[in-house]
Amino acid sequence: WGALATLSAQEGLRGRPFANIFSLSDGPPGPHGGSGVPYLYLTDLEISVQDLEINSNASLTVSLAQTPYCKKHKYDPQNPLCAHIIFCGNVVKVNDSETGLAKKALFSRHPEMESWPKDHNWFFAKFNITNIWVLDYFGGLKIVTPEEYYSVKP
Repeated sequence: WGALATLSAQEGLRGRPFANIFSLSDGPPGPHGGSGVPYLYLTDLEISVQDLEINSNASLTVSLAQTPYCKKHKYDPQNPLCAHIIFCGNVVKVNDSETGLAKKALFSRHPEMESWPKDHNWFFAKFNITNIWVLDYFGGLKIVTPEEYYSVKP
């Protein structure tokens, strides 16, 4: 999961930053399952999705705090040694040729999604990454290009 930040389109918050938690996946479990592309399962009923319909730009933060790593090392989630990555870009619906990949990525890691209410008109989307920052040590962020990010092999 990660924190997706949008610019709110909601009455009373319009134009202000708004963050919400979303489950995501870049592929099925296993050493060769991940593509690096964050896929999401969304519905137009969700308020952040309504924000994205007005302005698809967003940021997505994913932290090692959601794994046993930081607790094992007794790192506070804000401690840079409990590394996190911040993606900037935009969120778009996947095209028909990518739907199967997105479905496999998400449902393999979040099986309960398949049973979510069908009348919510769920759809698959992806986070198109344009900028990446990594915070994994004291002293500031590291900039990673999308090309560097996608070239890494597990």
